[in-house]
Amino acid sequence: MSTFAVVTGGGTAGHVLPALAVAGALVAAGHPPEEIHYVGCTRGIETRLLPDTPHPHTFFDVVGFQRSLSRRNLGFVPKMLRARRSAIALLRELRPKVVVSVGGYASMPAVFAARALDIPIVVVSYDRTPGRASRLSARTAAACAVAFENSPLPRATVTGAPVRQEVLTIDRTGDRAASRLRLGVPDERFLVAVMGGSLGSGVLNAAVADYVQTHRDDVGLAVRQVAGERFVDGIDVAQHPSGDASAGIVHQVVGYESDMPAVYAAADLLIGRGGASTVHEVAVTGIPAILVPWAGATDDHQTDNVQWLSEAGGAVLLAEPDLTRLADEIERLRADPAARADLGEAARLRGDVHRSGALAELVQRVALTSATS
Repeated sequence: MSTFAVVTGGGTAGHVLPALAVAGALVAAGHPPEEIHYVGCTRGIETRLLPDTPHPHTFFDVVGFQRSLSRRNLGFVPKMLRARRSAIALLRELRPKVVVSVGGYASMPAVFAARALDIPIVVVSYDRTPGRASRLSARTAAACAVAFENSPLPRATVTGAPVRQEVLTIDRTGDRAASRLRLGVPDERFLVAVMGGSLGSGVLNAAVADYVQTHRDDVGLAVRQVAGERFVDGIDVAQHPSGDASAGIVHQVVGYESDMPAVYAAADLLIGRGGASTVHEVAVTGIPAILVPWAGATDDHQTDNVQWLSEAGGAVLLAEPDLTRLADEIERLRADPAARADLGEAARLRGDVHRSGALAELVQRVALTSATS
């Protein structure tokens, strides 16, 4: 079996989902899924997600480098060196025409191996401020596929961000009823979906807890809260004192959301973080959103991401210190369908670039150039 591309990156959903989106774009361009090999790490969410895909995959034991003092840093260099040797052996066996990196520490073994074997690299950068791994990989990359204009990366082409095919094809009007049925949400309820990122968000969970408690008796409201698996056991699911579920709010709490397309189609309003995957999926689906950038993000890159949407009227940006206003913002948009429609339309206009197919075209062009050189 030949291998067209190795797609590498992982650890959190913020890297794994874009990597799967790249793989999906290449499949949509005509490459068999078994010719797209995924390389990630043994500690990431990819170990759960990849077995359900048709893509062959390999996971290496690597850890990220912590900027603060941490015992984990002691293992960074030896683990990375071992993973690099293993990646060189893997790429020699697979002989891919191109290695596509979506960033993150899990991408580095395959990138180092590609350099050693003179395999061309395409860096896919979907944050407005590229991460450290992407900046490092881009130095010798054949090309960089970027989501934003004026990227600081060399040899950059604006291709839009990688977005999963199942998200790209969502019809929020046509898919609404079936999606609500799948999620168990009554059709007449105003559905607020809350996404704290793949690891969850303590501050967002706390703000939502206050909102849910205040609206416990609201028979017109539903909240689907993706709390993060590390937080889910500590979340109190709101219940009406009478025990009658129809007498108050419908409050659903899950640790991880396995059916995001249904959530995007079913929800009236999304509350989320400012990770690139979330921002770009809001853009392509046109879901009205309040986005709360993580205050601890490196170089405050989540605020940059959200501003790309909010400056165009495609999302409401709410900083963490302003979370006390979250309930007021939800209720303002709940009462104003026209404002929600304006948010959604502006978001979709921003998302047009992600539907172009330019990312797969760039990867194929680099692979073809390598094959003919």
